[in-house]
Amino acid sequence: QVQLVESGGGLVQAGGSLRLSCAASGSIDSINVMGWYRQAPGEQRELVATITSGGSTTFADSMKGRFTISRDNAKNTMYLQMNSLKPEDTGLYFCHAYVRRFGQWHNYWGQGTQVTVSS
Repeated sequence: QVQLVESGGGLVQAGGSLRLSCAASGSIDSINVMGWYRQAPGEQRELVATITSGGSTTFADSMKGRFTISRDNAKNTMYLQMNSLKPEDTGLYFCHAYVRRFGQWHNYWGQGTQVTVSS
């Protein structure tokens, strides 16, 4: 089995920063794309950012210039540095990974870490 464990969420004032981490563990051959998604109360889950094993990144428009995504392939760990946080960034942040196990590709999700930005 594969587990994704997020950490780093919390309560921060508007304009502050947080750094989220996502560590993947288990029987992993390789990880292709990893990404962060968030879900606000009563809203659908939305893309925050993704990063490939080669380091190519994509961001949702509202996060560009404020968030940075990175990963350590050797540690199967991904990070999200969030700066200039706004109250609308509040939500449950989920980690996603597209993982190859025993020659087959599977999607995995973490349980989420809560980010709350106060005004």
